[in-house]
Amino acid sequence: MMNRREFISAVGLGLLASFAARAQRGPYRIGFLASRSAEDNNVKEFRKALYDLGYRDPQNLHVEYRWASGNPEHFRKFAAELVALKVDAIVVITTPGALAARSATSAIPIVFIAVGDPVGAGVVSNLAYPGANVTGLTHMSIDLAAKTVELLKEAVPGVTRIAVLAPLQNPTTALKLRGTQTAARLLGVKLRVLDVRTASDFANAFQEMRNEKPEALITLLDTLTVAHRKEIADFALTNRLPTIYELPEFVEAGGLMSYGADFPLMYRRAATYVDRILKGAKPGELPVEQPTKFELVINLRTAEALGLGLPQPLILRANRVIR
Repeated sequence: MMNRREFISAVGLGLLASFAARAQRGPYRIGFLASRSAEDNNVKEFRKALYDLGYRDPQNLHVEYRWASGNPEHFRKFAAELVALKVDAIVVITTPGALAARSATSAIPIVFIAVGDPVGAGVVSNLAYPGANVTGLTHMSIDLAAKTVELLKEAVPGVTRIAVLAPLQNPTTALKLRGTQTAARLLGVKLRVLDVRTASDFANAFQEMRNEKPEALITLLDTLTVAHRKEIADFALTNRLPTIYELPEFVEAGGLMSYGADFPLMYRRAATYVDRILKGAKPGELPVEQPTKFELVINLRTAEALGLGLPQPLILRANRVIR
């Protein structure tokens, strides 16, 4: 039986071990480089996941946020800033952001989120063994582009001509476009690709669609199209264009439907990558995580405004329906 002195000694050793464990867990400083803002619900999911993993600001972790507003120059500038701060890790969103961070440092661990084709874009050398100082989560799957065309064809069975808003300066967008074109050929659909690289390009793209009168619209994901999601959704509604996107935010802005990876889940998973790296894991040895969960979101109010009777099986498959 433990006597009083042994008990006090054991408690003391336990406290010392606890303090030592806390010391090993910080305080850390990480950088977070994204296009949008702290009010983005996905960013909130990332912060909550860190909290659930035991990280408290400022006790054992401080996050340096930088918002690039989709501007490649801002990504490069802020990536350099975070490197100069000697943060313990950098979390970065989108392909342009990941490329900027990778160019800025070969030493600080980088965790990317929502890079569509990490290998093709040159962010990592291999999904299973990324190598160097980079790993993260991709939102692409092989069949995502094809599924998008199939869902639009199911929603509008008679469609034969589809316009595609495609910011082709993004290497991921170019990759998805190839998949979209392949699926369209198999389904007997003709595509009209409209390259939008800056905000001023939307006016010309919209006018071309008014002139050519496509029967539906696919909007490929990019920070530019996300920033102009309300404008795109309003145009589609005014011109009676059923439209599919990759993010629910487009549908919440009045778009018809979206199909894509579960982004909140990716942001939560990114926090676990940060946790493992801060505990000593090497990013180059952590496989890039591919999406396993996809969400279909449908806006029935928009369908009604378009005079579109969506098939009941399609509605029943939706993860979320806006009524």
